[in-house]
Amino acid sequence: QVQLVESGGGSVQAGGSLRLSCAASGYTYSLNSIGWFRQAPGKEREGVASIYSGDKTTEYADSVKGRFTVSQDLAKNTVYLQMTRLEFEDTGVYYCAHATGPSKVPEPLNAEWYNWWGQGTQVTVSS
Repeated sequence: QVQLVESGGGSVQAGGSLRLSCAASGYTYSLNSIGWFRQAPGKEREGVASIYSGDKTTEYADSVKGRFTVSQDLAKNTVYLQMTRLEFEDTGVYYCAHATGPSKVPEPLNAEWYNWWGQGTQVTVSS
């Protein structure tokens, strides 16, 4: 069983920055895919970014490319999402998720590949 705890959400004005953290505990693979997802009110959950610890490859949604950066500190079992130049449309609840198994998932931004989820952290961007 993997436990994930997100933190770092908050309220910020458009153009500002936030850094989200996702701390993992319990049984975690040394190799894993971690994804960040978000859900805005009335909208479906969407994949934002992902990282695979095996080769440090990352993937981003087009809407956040160049603004968000995902990184991982294996020693701390923590994944970060640095968000810059935030826009009103970035508002939502952000979740981190851990994929099942040690292999890189074929669709890193597809929630169906992830088995464990955190409780989410709210990000509110005011325009």
